[in-house]
Order: sequence, then C-alpha cells, then structure tokens
Amino acid sequence: MDQDSIFLIKEKYDLKKDFALLVSMMDYARLTTIQEVENLSVNELDYRVHDEANSIGMLLAHFDAVEKIYQALTFEDLSDDELDKYAETLEPALSLGKEAEVIKGKDVSEYLDRLSESRSKTISHFRELPAAWLFEETDWWYGKKGNNFFKWFHVFEDEINHRGQIRMIKKIHSKDQ
Repeated sequence: MDQDSIFLIKEKYDLKKDFALLVSMMDYARLTTIQEVENLSVNELDYRVHDEANSIGMLLAHFDAVEKIYQALTFEDLSDDELDKYAETLEPALSLGKEAEVIKGKDVSEYLDRLSESRSKTISHFRELPAAWLFEETDWWYGKKGNNFFKWFHVFEDEINHRGQIRMIKKIHSKDQ
C-alpha cells in the first residue's frame, strides 16, 4: 500500500485503470482499519460489549473471510456446492454470530498478516483480468443483476461499515476500564 498516494484515486500497482481506481479505494478503507487496530492488545481485540456482540478480533477475521469468499465468488468457477463447502471453511468468521466467540487470543499482527495476504492475492488476480471483467453481470441479490465491480465495492463497503463497530467497541471498552 503506497501511503504517499493514499488520498489519490489513481492508477497504481501496474493495474488496468478501473482496477487501479477500485484498489485505490480499497487501500484507503484498509489503511483506516489498520490505523484503528494496529496498537491494540489481545485483551482489546477480544473485548465484547455483551455475550451476543462481536469483538474487534472477530471483525478483523470477518474482513479476511469476506475477501476470501469474494475471491472464490468472482475469480473461480465453482459450483454452488463447491462454493458452499468453501464458505464452511471460512466459518465462523464469515457469518459471525455466537459461533464466532471462539475467535480470540490472537495478536493484532496475526489478523493484519492474514488481511495483507488476502489482499495481495486479490491484487494479483486483478492484474491478470481483462478490464471488461469488472463489468460482467451475473444474477446477484434480490433477483437483480450485479457486476464484479459492485461485488468488490461491497468487500470494502462491508469493512467500512464494520469499522464503525470497531470504533464503538473501542470507546465502550475504554469507558469500562
């Protein structure tokens, strides 16, 4: 991630233009997530507001699982059964919920390393794809069409949404101390 150009949505990483613009936005979303969590202790990462709530660690694992499932959804030609089986390997981080309470005890570097590895894989795949791939349409949500550009927008939009939870969890945790 080129922090010198973080506020510039522009061509980078030797990507085709539309991919570069998308990754520019993904980079900014990720940088702001990293800034929120990079100095947190394991205790802070594992803190939950109540028994049904997510922890910051759970959310970081979720970001990684979401990126991985979208890699499978958009880069691989999997059958529904194959996709379902792969999604199961990403649980409980993918769906979160009560089952995700087992996601704990990890240092922030472990979460950030996984996020970095997944993002590197995404960018590597983006380099190999034709520009028209972003605009390929498939059946998506609610009986409507979606294109790959939207799908990857959703990956970082989901992260931004959950980053709001991270900020709230940090505030509540600091008040509880």
